[in-house]
Amino acid sequence: MINSSANTGTPFDAALLGGIRVNLSAVERRAASLGTRRTVKKDWQVAWMLRAISMIDLTSLNGDDTEGRVRRLCAKARQPLRQDLLAAAGMADYPLTTGAVCVYHAMVEAAVDALKGSAVPVAAVSTGFPAGLAPLPTKIAEIEASVAAGAGEIDIVISRHLALTQRWNELYDEVKAYKAACGRARLKTIIATGELGSLDNVAKASLVCMMAGADFIKTSTGTESVNANLPVSLTMIRQIREFHERTGQAVAFKPAGGIRTAKEAVNFLILIKEELGDRWLNAEMFRFGASSLLNDLERQIEFHLTGRYSAAYRHPMA
Repeated sequence: MINSSANTGTPFDAALLGGIRVNLSAVERRAASLGTRRTVKKDWQVAWMLRAISMIDLTSLNGDDTEGRVRRLCAKARQPLRQDLLAAAGMADYPLTTGAVCVYHAMVEAAVDALKGSAVPVAAVSTGFPAGLAPLPTKIAEIEASVAAGAGEIDIVISRHLALTQRWNELYDEVKAYKAACGRARLKTIIATGELGSLDNVAKASLVCMMAGADFIKTSTGTESVNANLPVSLTMIRQIREFHERTGQAVAFKPAGGIRTAKEAVNFLILIKEELGDRWLNAEMFRFGASSLLNDLERQIEFHLTGRYSAAYRHPMA
């Protein structure tokens, strides 16, 4: 997969980091207003939920993953919504898929094979996910192995201690090395917002990763005590906006962990539309790291199309 929207990065600029101050109360007020100030109803709601499906990174990161489980996951990625529901929505001929399938390196080849002929990329978590405490040469080798196996996207985790101790230049060099190892694959940097201590650190880590060439910045591994939420997402999104205004380069965003309902998904899309604009409302520029979200989206779409709620077990994630 060719990275058609690669971020080439910028030189490290410590002065930009020194100017970052996040107003926590203002961020929280802005985030709280999303669920009350904007609503999407009826057919428009179905359209937004269909768009949300197309932006999901369908993920399986379990110690007991098997090739069979990954192939079922890929089948769901190729057809995430039942054909009768697509037809009822007037989308019978629309090639709806999820944004990607995300797996550990050991399952990359199976996923690539299962998705052959589709436009769905395989993303591999890497660099000692989720803790990120492996030696740097090991992390680089892991990235290179996943790219060689066919991964089109690499989800890395930053070394959180570098952010917590304000060693921003070292973090920049680390992410830049990951970017070089990715080659044509897209680099998605997970900054683990729940472990960085403050929104100032979240903003600074986001900026450093973009300076170093990250194609996506991502909130969480999904294993932290606090994962994706609107305040940290707003903080990261505004860094994306400022980076774009300053450099002309558009970096994508991925909230991950804890997003389980269609209502939450729509709120995130509203946030993206209002803060970044329509250019970011597609799978190239925005993803949900939330496999369980697909169940509720499918169930809510069926309700809006038929007027009836079905049991959740009728909408298996994979």
